[in-house]
Amino acid sequence: MLSSRGGPRGELVYKALLEGIRAGRIRPGDRIREEDVAQSLGVSRTPVREALQQLQARRLVEVAPGRGIVVVELNTQQVMELYAMREVLEGAAARFAAQHALPAEIAMMRELLNEFDTAEGDAAELARINHALHRTIYEAARNRYMHEALNNLEDALSLLQNTTFSLPERHGSASREHKAIVSAIESRDSEGAEAASRLHIREAQRSRLRMLMNR
Repeated sequence: MLSSRGGPRGELVYKALLEGIRAGRIRPGDRIREEDVAQSLGVSRTPVREALQQLQARRLVEVAPGRGIVVVELNTQQVMELYAMREVLEGAAARFAAQHALPAEIAMMRELLNEFDTAEGDAAELARINHALHRTIYEAARNRYMHEALNNLEDALSLLQNTTFSLPERHGSASREHKAIVSAIESRDSEGAEAASRLHIREAQRSRLRMLMNR
């Protein structure tokens, strides 16, 4: 049962459902029934309805004819649009990080690069380290509005579920791309950091499209 402490019940239900989508417990195409959510969280249907409206506004759920509310399943065009926006935002984040990153943040990036290299063969662990590295770059960029936009984009990308690191060849190429980004940030090379980051996202997009074609 949800406690009312920490915010309105609708917001708490929203966070619970969002975390379920992020973690893959609620998958694309899954139906979300108001009564089931209300019962599992110990709330009335009103805050559940409010939470679903928030998720719908963020394009994470939609109304499917004859089924009700379902988690969005992204088509190929939507995936391409997401990655196009991700390339712009991630490139800008790397550029700003090259200007503002603290020595401790760069040291953390280097540590994560080492962890990434030693996690070969474990797709889930590679995805976790990759996420931590990107989050460190976002923080180092020192731009709250871009950070918020990247957070929203990450939630949309969570609809894709499976990680591109399930492709055997992606670990090595991503490692090289990460090192180029961090080296440029460490050298305070803003243009180089942005170019390396944009290349990294384009390569990730290619891997994602291969996965979509083979599913």
